[in-house]
Amino acid sequence: MKIDDIAKLAGVSKSAVSLAFNNKPGVSEETKEHILRIAHEHGYRPRTMKSNKEFTKSHHVIRFVACKNTGIVTEQYESLPFFNELIHHITNQVREHGNTLIFSSFDSHSLEAELSALEKDQPSSGILLLGTNLTAEIIHSLQSIHSNIVVLDTCFEHVDASFVSINNYLGGYQAGQYLIQSGHRNIGYVQSSTRILNFTKRKEGFMAALEEHNLTIGHGLTFDMHPMLVMSQESFKTAIHDLNELPSALFCENDYMAISAIKTFQEMNIRVPEQISVMGFDNIHEAKVISPELTTIHVKKDILARTAVNLLMERLNHNQEHHTQVLVNTEVIERRSCIDAEL
Repeated sequence: MKIDDIAKLAGVSKSAVSLAFNNKPGVSEETKEHILRIAHEHGYRPRTMKSNKEFTKSHHVIRFVACKNTGIVTEQYESLPFFNELIHHITNQVREHGNTLIFSSFDSHSLEAELSALEKDQPSSGILLLGTNLTAEIIHSLQSIHSNIVVLDTCFEHVDASFVSINNYLGGYQAGQYLIQSGHRNIGYVQSSTRILNFTKRKEGFMAALEEHNLTIGHGLTFDMHPMLVMSQESFKTAIHDLNELPSALFCENDYMAISAIKTFQEMNIRVPEQISVMGFDNIHEAKVISPELTTIHVKKDILARTAVNLLMERLNHNQEHHTQVLVNTEVIERRSCIDAEL
């Protein structure tokens, strides 16, 4: 029996049969179930299906939820490079599974009430929750609204929930090791003025690398910056101007701040990397556009997205009730904004 025979028996086109077999959008649930039933009754097993369990996999509506505030996840968060890339990969992954992705964003003060009301009105099969700026308490409370939640971009070890996050501690440690191995000893640190768990873990990892070499951040060499602006920042410029001596290198908790630092140095006629090396974290697209191109810690956003969607699909398709916490490791991307201290 061939796909043509299934199409004739089901009274549909060959393309409709192909869409049903591959669990892709384009045919209704009723038509898809009809086609799959005909195939099953006649003992036909398409090559694209690995098992009868996958063969009969149902379609799901997945909700991506973001909580907006004035710090990290802003009103236009989806246009910011890091979140834009992450959402792009999540969208592709959900579609590859043959499911529908819908987006919902709420203000931080009304997240729980609005999400609860929306789920009652428009139920979803599962939720991908952007946890970047959320507390452990909020995440725990949201579990009472929906039983199938996977939290992205943060991880609280003491919360029994499914998390997929960057290994921020490792990334900070790798940044510290890279600068030290490049001969830098007088290193400055740029931290976000808005504190979240991700930044805290990055700092812990960075400091651990310095401590291994009996190094610390010198007095006056820790600077605060707005974490989501990609422009020269006056407070940083003033702090640099007041220094008696520049550090030889500067680590920034994300690429936005690293690019802001480079722009500030350019305004002050301080040459990067000849006078000071600058390193970031995230590897957003703009890291390759700024001049000089930014040395940074690469966050594997595609793996974050794939892992989160796969975890959610395991819960939905195989009724898995246990929770899993996954940390996705990082790596150094070496570009032109850092040079060896001896050069």
